[in-house]
Amino acid sequence: MITNTELEHKGDQFPSKIVSFNQDVDNVFFYTENNVVLKITILRDSMIRFRYTTKGYFNKDFSYAIDKGQSHGYNELTVEEHKAFYTITTSKIVCKINKQNAKVSIFDLEGFQILDDEIGFHWEESYEFGGNIVKMSKKANDGECYYGMGDKATHLNLKGKRVENWATDQYAFHREQEPLYKVVPFYIGLHHNNAYGIFFDNTFRTFFDFCHERRNVTSFWAEGGEMNYYFIYGPKMKDVVTNYTHLTGKPELPPMWTLGYHQCKWSYYPESKVKEITSTFRKLKIPCDAIYLDIDYMEGFRCFTWSKEYFPDPKRMVAELAKDGFKTVVIIDPGIKIDKEYSVYTEALEKDYFCKRADGPYMKGKVWPGECNFPDYTNPEVREWWAGLFKELISDIGVKGVWNDMNEPAVMDVPGKTFPMDVRHDYDGNPCSHRKAHNIYGTQMARATYEGVKRFAYPKRPFIITRSAYSGAQRYTSSWTGDNVATWEHLWIANIQMQRMSISGMGFTGSDIGGFAEQPSGELYARWIQLGVFHPFCRTHSSGDHGEQEPWSFGEEVVDITRKFVNLRYQLLPYLYTMFWKYVNEGEAMLKPLVYFDQEDVQTLYRTDEFIFGNQILVCPILEPNAVGRRMYLPKGNWYNFWTNEVVEGKRELWVATDYDQIPIFIKEGAIIPKYPVQQYVGEKDFEEITLDVYYKFGKEKSVLYEDAQDGYDYNKGRFSLRTFNLTGKEKELIIQLHQVGEFLTNYSKFRINIIGLPFKISSIEIDNEKVSLESAFFDGKNSLLVDKFFTELHIVGK
Repeated sequence: MITNTELEHKGDQFPSKIVSFNQDVDNVFFYTENNVVLKITILRDSMIRFRYTTKGYFNKDFSYAIDKGQSHGYNELTVEEHKAFYTITTSKIVCKINKQNAKVSIFDLEGFQILDDEIGFHWEESYEFGGNIVKMSKKANDGECYYGMGDKATHLNLKGKRVENWATDQYAFHREQEPLYKVVPFYIGLHHNNAYGIFFDNTFRTFFDFCHERRNVTSFWAEGGEMNYYFIYGPKMKDVVTNYTHLTGKPELPPMWTLGYHQCKWSYYPESKVKEITSTFRKLKIPCDAIYLDIDYMEGFRCFTWSKEYFPDPKRMVAELAKDGFKTVVIIDPGIKIDKEYSVYTEALEKDYFCKRADGPYMKGKVWPGECNFPDYTNPEVREWWAGLFKELISDIGVKGVWNDMNEPAVMDVPGKTFPMDVRHDYDGNPCSHRKAHNIYGTQMARATYEGVKRFAYPKRPFIITRSAYSGAQRYTSSWTGDNVATWEHLWIANIQMQRMSISGMGFTGSDIGGFAEQPSGELYARWIQLGVFHPFCRTHSSGDHGEQEPWSFGEEVVDITRKFVNLRYQLLPYLYTMFWKYVNEGEAMLKPLVYFDQEDVQTLYRTDEFIFGNQILVCPILEPNAVGRRMYLPKGNWYNFWTNEVVEGKRELWVATDYDQIPIFIKEGAIIPKYPVQQYVGEKDFEEITLDVYYKFGKEKSVLYEDAQDGYDYNKGRFSLRTFNLTGKEKELIIQLHQVGEFLTNYSKFRINIIGLPFKISSIEIDNEKVSLESAFFDGKNSLLVDKFFTELHIVGK
């Protein structure tokens, strides 16, 4: 029997007519007859926050995602009342609020509609848990495309997809599988060459529907909490990504060694095995900067312990590895073994730091050590305690990085593979259930780890990676995409995941090269290495259940290919480090999908394979077996084939032939690419010169090189070097002007300049207005010359 009461309260509810409004500086409040309040906050001329409550007042405003250190401000704000609507106008956009139903429409200053509510905000009472299921639907425009949302294992363009955000341990996930490890409820909409962003800052389980259920509607909703979202206007995708990254925060600059090649496996033990692996890298001259220890380095999987059998003297071992250039990175999981002889457990128990069930007992679950309790990282006191636990690992033993795993949180042998929903959390003084805290648990663990490693690594910079993350986690940690599989499908997925993470604010990300589960063929591993060296985080990692996965496990040919591409990564370290500097300082995506690079070209809207590495290198991986080349799309501009130096005109699709030891790589015309000599690890060599590969262009192009001490914090005191190269190419001239700022003095004294594609024979050279004889300037019979690093203008004239 269904009562009238059940009928009355079943289904969606909507805001009614607006009866009043008021403005308080940058906040505008709208009140409806049925007690809905819409609060609109103007953060920037192009960024507006929308908060809704259905009870007449708002709960405490608190977010783990928003970077409180970022400043906001606007140039113009006008609020006006009209007959049928209100308008809020900034110097970039106009927001209209309908008086009858509180629906929102957003326009640019020319009256072009950027975004329009369909049903708009609506909600459903959640009688089981209390609160609301909050919902929002927007009209989709003709040809609208959608991007972002973190590490989703699906097509880069999300049009027609429905995705779920619930941090989940998805071992051996497959294409289209939902949900995965990370939660980034941020998407970029693009239509009529105008881009905007929506960040739905709600940590409950959330869903996004990009015209999947209804072809002309995009919607998002959450199983609890507030309808609380940020609108970010471009109109360029680059501006949307930059402003979102500013909003949720940027990391500090990582130490350069973290950008080298890393080797990992579940698990390398005992010590003799670790030494065998590291010595083989040096013997085969494959550069490598870090070796990882998985859970077997511990005593019975107890965090912050070492196995006396496998690693009897970890401090000595770590020091010996460091002498050979290897930094040691160790895993730390959240599960603390229930063991009264285990000091970490007894201390947390004494201080009441573990998560509790709703009716009082500690949350208990099985993970690798057996039965465990789990710290509540949403409690600042617990985070401070957790940070202090890293003293021995970092200060005493000399470990250089920490790897947080299983922090979705993952729990074995229970439905849903995570905490029960009644588990309680402090949530920084905003007590809640696990329904709200689940998606940020991993981020708060990584945050506590970061605070500890940073404290004890000082004056060096910290290095943390995490498997689970929520928006804003990039302030504390890098990440990887979890337990992938050694298949060609997963190589395709990894390529897209890295592009998507880069435009979702979490740039410092990589995949397990070769696949974690199952065993790759030599060809698949080689193709993965060729892609992985162009990802910000570059690490081979595999499950020990499926055999060996070091580069030499696949024969001499794969060793040669691995060495060739890892060498290339180490040569490109100054270019990669400069990419990170632009990400950290300007919020610029390090990997740029073609649609980010040129959103006006309709051919880029659905491209998935090609991407821009930094600003001037175009990469297109080989994603199929037995390939002797592939079709690919070159975006606007002219591009040099990296292998042949042939100049190819862009904005077209073409076939590119490649050998097994190559993938299609193109350099933007006019680029100046800095290169270091090959090293076996960062800091191995003091070099006298670095190379600048100059790609001639008829026209102008700017290139940048950022350098500092590669670790430490002196760069915050002005001890950095930022060089800007301005290239001007004419029919019979090439001019390179160099401007430098910063107080850091690099060790090298010379630039070796290689000029590629010069269309004329050289008749004269001037460096800083002084003529240089051609005989003394060039060598090796090529257009290559040595110049002092302090030069300000190089002028080459042709016949």
